[in-house]
Amino acid sequence: MTAQNGKDLLLKVDLTGDGQFQTLAGLRATRISFNAETIDVTSLESQGGWRELLGGAGVRSASLSGSGVFKDHSTDERTRQIFFQAETPNFQVLIPDFGIIQGAFQITALEYAGSFNGEATYELSLSSAGALDFMAV
Repeated sequence: MTAQNGKDLLLKVDLTGDGQFQTLAGLRATRISFNAETIDVTSLESQGGWRELLGGAGVRSASLSGSGVFKDHSTDERTRQIFFQAETPNFQVLIPDFGIIQGAFQITALEYAGSFNGEATYELSLSSAGALDFMAV
């Protein structure tokens, strides 16, 4: 696999609930991470004293984060609405040469910043709020 452009990792939101996804405007950086809790079933009978994990158990989750600048009124306004109303709309993450992750997420943090001689910026964090779908490219 060849190197990928970071700008091709896109975070999209279903603005109206109709299944039409729109890229969150102005994002400069996006990150997704997947997590899986483990269930330790190690006992005195575990071979060689090695830890044993219970397959298929535990809680799986994903978290998203992004940062950027304000560029688009509709996505900026919708992002604030999602946060303040604690909604869990569908989001998509497009990962180049990998696939699309889609599912419900809740915005868990929304930060705004700006400096005297610079642009206004924002950062957001999201946590999965249900099962996620994966579609390979």
